[in-house]
Amino acid sequence: MADIAYSLLSLGYTILLMLVYFIKKKIKTIENILFSRILILTFIGLVLQILNYYAILFGIDIYSPLYLLMDKLILLYYVIWMVLFTYYVSFLPKREKELKELKRKKNKKYIILILMALCILILALPLDIKQIDNLYIPDGLATQFTYIASLICIFIMILFLLFDIKNVKNKSYVPLYVLIVLGITCLVLQYYQPQLLLLSPMHVVICFVMYFTIENPDVKIIEQLNLAKVQAEKANNAKTEFLSSMSHEIRTPLNAIVGFSECIANADNLESAKSDAKDIVMASQNLLEIVNGILDISKIEANKMEIIETNYELEPILKNISKLMIPRIGEKPIELRNNFAIDIPAVLNGDSGKIKQIITNILTNAVKYTEKGQINFNVNCINEKDTCSLIISVEDTGRGIKEEKISSLFNKFERLEEDKNTTIEGTGLGLAITKKLIEMMGGKIIVQSKYGVGSKFTVYLKQKIVSMEKPKTEETEKIEQNIDFNGNNILVVDDNKMNLKVATRILKEYNINVCESESGLECIERIKANEKYDLILMDDMMPRMSGVETLKELKQLQNFNIPVIALTANALEGMREKYLKEGFNDYLSKPFNKIELEDILKKYLNKKENISNVKEKELPTLKEEIEYDLSNKKVLLVDDNKLNTKVAELMLRKYNLQIESVESGFECLEKIKTNNYDLIFMDYMMPEMDGIETFHKLKEIQNFNTPVVALTADAIEGARERFLKEGFDDYISKPIDKALLEQVVLKFLNKN
Repeated sequence: MADIAYSLLSLGYTILLMLVYFIKKKIKTIENILFSRILILTFIGLVLQILNYYAILFGIDIYSPLYLLMDKLILLYYVIWMVLFTYYVSFLPKREKELKELKRKKNKKYIILILMALCILILALPLDIKQIDNLYIPDGLATQFTYIASLICIFIMILFLLFDIKNVKNKSYVPLYVLIVLGITCLVLQYYQPQLLLLSPMHVVICFVMYFTIENPDVKIIEQLNLAKVQAEKANNAKTEFLSSMSHEIRTPLNAIVGFSECIANADNLESAKSDAKDIVMASQNLLEIVNGILDISKIEANKMEIIETNYELEPILKNISKLMIPRIGEKPIELRNNFAIDIPAVLNGDSGKIKQIITNILTNAVKYTEKGQINFNVNCINEKDTCSLIISVEDTGRGIKEEKISSLFNKFERLEEDKNTTIEGTGLGLAITKKLIEMMGGKIIVQSKYGVGSKFTVYLKQKIVSMEKPKTEETEKIEQNIDFNGNNILVVDDNKMNLKVATRILKEYNINVCESESGLECIERIKANEKYDLILMDDMMPRMSGVETLKELKQLQNFNIPVIALTANALEGMREKYLKEGFNDYLSKPFNKIELEDILKKYLNKKENISNVKEKELPTLKEEIEYDLSNKKVLLVDDNKLNTKVAELMLRKYNLQIESVESGFECLEKIKTNNYDLIFMDYMMPEMDGIETFHKLKEIQNFNTPVVALTADAIEGARERFLKEGFDDYISKPIDKALLEQVVLKFLNKN
């Protein structure tokens, strides 16, 4: 009776566990379904074992068919239990796909077939009965088969463990470890001491371990809530960091645009205005790159980025990209070396826009992170039948990348060693977009780098060959000409007055008569009134009647044959093709490229070329008088961005201050040691030592009492309060507000 006590006690625990488990609501997962079946099966097995024991007490013959059937059912229970648990273990590394796996009828069919085969085998194999003490224990081939099947299941589970070795510490595997240890131990003991009846109690122990490590709903809910909390905190931190980064990246070029625009309005000579205008153009291009990067990554993540294949000439594109890099290099002592293979096909078929974007991103990156030396821009190819395998490589002598960082190089919003790269504009999207575009085109990119020495990016792309023939005449440099379209009339249709002003201002440089219309309806009325135009530039996104709707109305007018160009800020991928399909003659995106505009004008207007020198008209002198003479006051500007420093200097010029500037926190500290200043404007995001660290270092200097104002592009909600809390005397965000700057200057400098 002592031996059956294990089974009776196990039955009590199993009933208790079933009550606790089935009373609670559960999510329908493969784990819960299989665990429920294993638990019920354990209960059935214990009942069979106890009934089998008490059947002898009630006088049932041990060789009767009923008793032999009960013994075989117990053996069948052992095997089915092991098969179900093995099936359960097979799902441990696949939980993210468990619902899909649950619905697969193929898996269920295999299990049913295995169980049916086992039932037939055990029922068919002979069974003997032997008596040990007061117990009658099954023996024979059926029993031997049960032991072998159980060992095979344990072996399969060990294989699952080895195949998923990386998760050995996962608590989901605890029941497996318990079964392996207890299972082998109990099988060996029961094989040699069958009267112990250890297998069923062992199953109960396994069920309890499963419940408290995997299946306990309360524990799972707590774990899920904790995981959700961690993920939410990570997402919130990522959002804050992204907003802070975007604020800085967008406001930096905006600061230059706003600041230099005000300087042009107050320029006292043409040369100064021209210099400021160049800086505005450069800052505008930087801003446009940032916006395009954000739009591109959004399109890629929404699976809306398309590959648009057209015929194109690669060599002119390569030369043009190389020329565009020269202004970016600026005064850096860098030599850009081009090496384009002579066997590059004259005409290829593919997405030339994407290829241009890929090469531009990689070259721009090389220029950003190379301070001196050289950049080798090589393009080679392997031509086979109608396919050209392009090998594009960009090798620089820049900062290089640490080996362990290369794997995260293409992550979104991630800039390596950002603390050292605050002088470099960028969102961390360029390379992420580049890799996605290359993969979409069926290519690959390889990065080789040695930290402190330089990097090499190699792109492999396949393009279709359209023609191998080179142009008969070599490309010659075009003589700069003043193109005159005098006598031509253009109608610009746009609901935005600022856009109308920009377009009109640029078009008048070509001596074109420009008329403006602020709506599609007004445009139609002008055409109905027989006003004559040689070309119409039409915006699309307008209230009441869009550009597309306006064009359809114009096409219905009798004898309407004026070319209509879509001039719109809707510059997403594939928009050109969309507008041409709608019936527009051509397409220009905003902000429009002057070269593209000239191509449109040459195509649709009658031009007069005038190569004679044209005298530049001098801008009206709007010299700003000095309103406050603070010539006895000294100001120090601390900013690692030279363009930002120039903007601040120009805006402070009206106060007749003595202005000095430095490009780092370290230089600021050195200056303070030998100079006295009345006011310090401090940028925040600087390499090696940021503005806050520099400020605290200044405060440690004995007798330092100079007001320090945070002048930064970090302008997200709460930034002002954060800088004031750090101890700064005041805060100004970029782009600099002229009125706020004056308020700060007068607050700290105009005291006597």
